[in-house]
Amino acid sequence: METKAPRITDVARLAGVSTATVSRALSKPETVAESTRNAVLMAAEKTGYRVNLSARNLRRQRTGAIVVLVPNLGNPFFSEILAGIETALSEVDINMLVVDTRQAHSKPQLVLEYLHATRADGIIALDGSLPDEILAVASSGTGAPPIIFACEWTPKGMFSSVRANNTCGASLAICHLAGLGHRQIGILTGPDDNVLSHTRSAGAKREMAERGLELDPAHAFSGDFSLESGARAAQAWLELAHRPSALFCQSDQMAFGFISELARNGVFVPDDVSVVGFDDIDIARRFIPALTTVRQPRKELGLHAAKMLINHVGTSTSPAIETTILEVELIVRGSTRAAGD
Repeated sequence: METKAPRITDVARLAGVSTATVSRALSKPETVAESTRNAVLMAAEKTGYRVNLSARNLRRQRTGAIVVLVPNLGNPFFSEILAGIETALSEVDINMLVVDTRQAHSKPQLVLEYLHATRADGIIALDGSLPDEILAVASSGTGAPPIIFACEWTPKGMFSSVRANNTCGASLAICHLAGLGHRQIGILTGPDDNVLSHTRSAGAKREMAERGLELDPAHAFSGDFSLESGARAAQAWLELAHRPSALFCQSDQMAFGFISELARNGVFVPDDVSVVGFDDIDIARRFIPALTTVRQPRKELGLHAAKMLINHVGTSTSPAIETTILEVELIVRGSTRAAGD
């Protein structure tokens, strides 16, 4: 004898609520009380009821997917953020599509295609340097899906964001180096047009000023968060007549490039120069020497961004702009030592 599939009325009867309440609890859990939501979820589990995602999405004109815009899929920094996003989305049966935005500036149409509700229910952007025409569409209010910025953000539009406390992280790096007695501290920045570069540079310079230190223009190196730009900075450092005794690199990748290029030229960290990175990607603790760095809570960044987006998806009114800033911490390892030791 064929067993009938459980229906929403079965869940409502067991939970002691109306079918409308069951529907709200399963589709918009934030709109019902926690006790009611828990009762519905327990009843759904006991009856074996499963939401028909295809039918639900069709009725709501939803896709059941969100798009994550990543500036460089080859950068290991983003792996934990993506893992955090996936964890949050899996709890509400939403799929994740990942798009590399390296071609966004030359071919913005590749990204613009996703700024339609028929392609995605929402977008998480890890790229704060999206072209103006993309930001204009995203903020136009003409049916574009909600967009949340994570890690990076843009001052050019009114978008909610989740980010680490980059100013504090840069301050911690300088504080550590100054506390070790370093007076000539250099900075290796990210791209000139990147909001992280500006924020971390501002935090570093402010901390130096408060300690009576000045950044020698010759000790300011420009990079792009890559291994290669770290290696180029090492070559520039080697050519200096008066070298800084310590360097704050605004990403771990640049720190690795800097350290390895110096080693190729017979100069070693921390014996000849102390180095602090930023991010604490997985290889930082295995690198030789293990890297002193500022740890970003990368998985938490992804979790918070995804949950924020979930709350924005399907709202009938424009949600309030939110900014969540997560704290960072300095992880001291083997790439720094006291000046003159």
